[in-house]
Amino acid sequence: MFYVGKKAITKKFNFSNVIGKSDLPGYIRHYVHEDETILAAYKTERDHATFTDKKIVLFDNYSRFGMRKQIYSISYKSISAVAITFEKTKAEMNIILDNGYHAYLRFADVLPEDKVRLRILYTCINRISSNQEPLKEDIKRLLDNNFKVKSK
Repeated sequence: MFYVGKKAITKKFNFSNVIGKSDLPGYIRHYVHEDETILAAYKTERDHATFTDKKIVLFDNYSRFGMRKQIYSISYKSISAVAITFEKTKAEMNIILDNGYHAYLRFADVLPEDKVRLRILYTCINRISSNQEPLKEDIKRLLDNNFKVKSK
């Protein structure tokens, strides 16, 4: 992690599982406004990421002298660049904010349908951060959890 003064300018998050929108812990819903739609959610044993149609909310739970939680809310409008990298069973989304901060979202144990979900999510984030509307069929697939991979 890099620091300017005492402030971290790079934050890394690791996620291993997709979580159903109905299975989100109640406290997460407090950070999603009524006019927002949850598109996807991820978790590890301790952390969560929720992607809405307007922002990403990251919950970083860690233990240092007791339980501690940091919550990051990243508006898609504050993203200046976003990139996604796929490997065989992993994926990483690199988000660069207008203020120069970076967030790396790493996804482990990625299945083919997870790659489709992440590609569609990336496309939506990229379009919204570029002041474009996301494609309606992409939003529908995210909401319907429809990521069937066609066999060759």
